Amino acid sequence: MKKSDSAKPVKAAKKLECFLADTEALVKEAQALRYRVFGQEMGAKLKSGSEGLDYDDVDTYCDHLVVFDTVNQKIVGYTRLLNQYQAKSLGRFYSQDEFNLDQVLAMPGRFLEIGRTCVDPDYRGGAVLTTLWSALVQYALEGEFNYLLGCASITPGPSGFAVDAVYRNIDAKNLAPASLQVKPSIPVPQALRCQRDESGIPPLLKAYLRFGALVCGEPYWDEDFNCMDLFVLLPLDQLKDRYSKHYMRDYRANNEIETAAAL
Repeated sequence: MKKSDSAKPVKAAKKLECFLADTEALVKEAQALRYRVFGQEMGAKLKSGSEGLDYDDVDTYCDHLVVFDTVNQKIVGYTRLLNQYQAKSLGRFYSQDEFNLDQVLAMPGRFLEIGRTCVDPDYRGGAVLTTLWSALVQYALEGEFNYLLGCASITPGPSGFAVDAVYRNIDAKNLAPASLQVKPSIPVPQALRCQRDESGIPPLLKAYLRFGALVCGEPYWDEDFNCMDLFVLLPLDQLKDRYSKHYMRDYRANNEIETAAAL
């Protein structure tokens, strides 16, 4: 499937193109990717799984950012974006299903929530996530948002969820102050916790932390997705210089690699 002529490119590479999906067909293709990652690979209990899709009531209100492989003509990366005005129409941010965000949302400024981020298993290794993140940051900066927020998921290891070990691996500068702590509606049960970290910090969360994101308190236990969700808040004012100096360098490097490989 080719992207529609009316889709609006946000960032492009020679092989990978990132844009906002604006047709039902593209959104459904993205939901099919979500199903393959969350439903089939992770074993999540999806209400829409019988259709081979992952969707919920939040999707209708979101912008859907996709990474498109122009050679193989398919979507290979995805995240959905919900700004505070869309959230107002919906009645909540998705994260509010899991956390009390009163202290966070009381801050002045514009909020953009990120969710359901996933990459095709055949395309993992950096380029897709780099392309997606670069486009996401550009979208946020051009939209003059002040904060990115969302849930970063960590799956359990064979022994369970190493909550304490994971938090020990997060630098102190990435832990939110008391004024921005959130409370999960369902904490990770003690019976599911373990001491040894067998999962590590996933690549998406590493990217958040590298750019100064704050982990705001204890994680939520998502039984349906069999993961623990950390609520993450990223102030965008400190991201601008890092984005231009660091991430665009990586983005250009990946583009050069892909261009060379295509020659």
